[in-house]
Amino acid sequence: MKKKIFFVALILFIVFLNSMILIVSVVILKDKLSTARDKCLAEHYVIASSLIGDMQALEQRGNNAEENIGSLMRLYSRYLQGKGSGLAVAFAGEWIYESPAFAVEENMILPPDTGYSQERLVYMENGSNPILCVYGSFPAPWQDYGLMYIGNLSDTIQSWRHTKNVLFLTGTVVMFIMSFFLFQFLNIIFRPLRQISSTSAKIANGNYGSRIPVHGKDEISSVASNFNLMARQVEMQIQQLEDAAEQKQQFIDNFSHELRIPLTAIYGYAEYIQKAHMSEEERYECTQFIMSECSRLQNMAFQLLDMALLSRDEMKNGDCSLKELFEQSEKSMHMRAAEKRIRLTYALSQAYIVRGNMEQLLILTNNLIDNAIKASRPEEEIRILAYSEEPNIIVEVEDHGIGMETEQVPRIKEAFYRVDKARSRAAGGAGLGLAICEKIIQIHHADMSFISEPGVGTIVKLSFPAS
Repeated sequence: MKKKIFFVALILFIVFLNSMILIVSVVILKDKLSTARDKCLAEHYVIASSLIGDMQALEQRGNNAEENIGSLMRLYSRYLQGKGSGLAVAFAGEWIYESPAFAVEENMILPPDTGYSQERLVYMENGSNPILCVYGSFPAPWQDYGLMYIGNLSDTIQSWRHTKNVLFLTGTVVMFIMSFFLFQFLNIIFRPLRQISSTSAKIANGNYGSRIPVHGKDEISSVASNFNLMARQVEMQIQQLEDAAEQKQQFIDNFSHELRIPLTAIYGYAEYIQKAHMSEEERYECTQFIMSECSRLQNMAFQLLDMALLSRDEMKNGDCSLKELFEQSEKSMHMRAAEKRIRLTYALSQAYIVRGNMEQLLILTNNLIDNAIKASRPEEEIRILAYSEEPNIIVEVEDHGIGMETEQVPRIKEAFYRVDKARSRAAGGAGLGLAICEKIIQIHHADMSFISEPGVGTIVKLSFPAS
């Protein structure tokens, strides 16, 4: 495309430049011919006036002007000989004197018929040597006489041709200079397009971090900016897809691992019951273990079903009272906490209302309390608080359990991730509780953060938009 624009622009420039040079050349030629015409008219007038005066002087002395015209004209001819001009005198339609520089062309009709008027005729003969002719009749009583002045235009035409050649030569030089600058200008104009093409090729080959440098505020810069924005969005989308694929693969790996452990144990105990001789007490213990592992697999299936349903769910419009939420949570978690001799303390300064779904928020609260119970030691306290932090409503679940390391906090929302794998399996956990909590938080457009320190405890802070 750059070559097409270059050649089209160059051709248009050449046509325009040569047209202008041609117009200027014609104007210069007309100006030079006009100057030569005025000069010939002036000299014709001077010579004719002087010749009439000489002829009058001859007549006064009794001499015949026609017979002495040659001697009178030689003086003027010598004057004009150096200029390349000539003179001729006509009498009654016949030439009676011709200067050496005067040469009649074959197609010249001389002397022209002026009707014995004093008007002067000016015309140009373009033979081998272009000449400018001025002819005029004398006034009475010399009306039979006429003077022809022939001006040589060779120098004028030669000068014009030289000027024309200089103009075309200058135009050629200007054309080459402008071609160079036009090519450089197009290189500058098309550089961003080349960069866009190069960068798009890199992105197509997988280098999604490639960008185009943006300079200025013109249309090309706007295209480059939009291209960079598009590339940034593509990079973000690709990164999100890669992260999602990695999370899915990690989920599958963790899920396979979680299934393999109980299934291996169930198969082992079932094979042991089938092949070994054992007492009823041993058989009962084996079946109890098999039932325990099956129960854990059932809980895992239910939790996975909850996650799948939450992924497709949206928050149902409605107001949820935190006071009612705390009352239902206390009824649900009282026995679970009592088993470990842990105190649950619910506190809220006023009856806060948040926008959300009561059932989902109850699952969220109970999962957090259940995690706190698993992390706490007997005789400890778990506090569930609600307070206002404009413009949001805050719910906190605080325990004084084993806590977490700083590097563990970002990963606890991942499915099947456990801070203490041995303790979690012993407590029957599958590592899906916080993943479900994160889904509920996303549905409610809320935020969940963790503050934890090993040996000190953990605070889970939920921030809800006020109703």
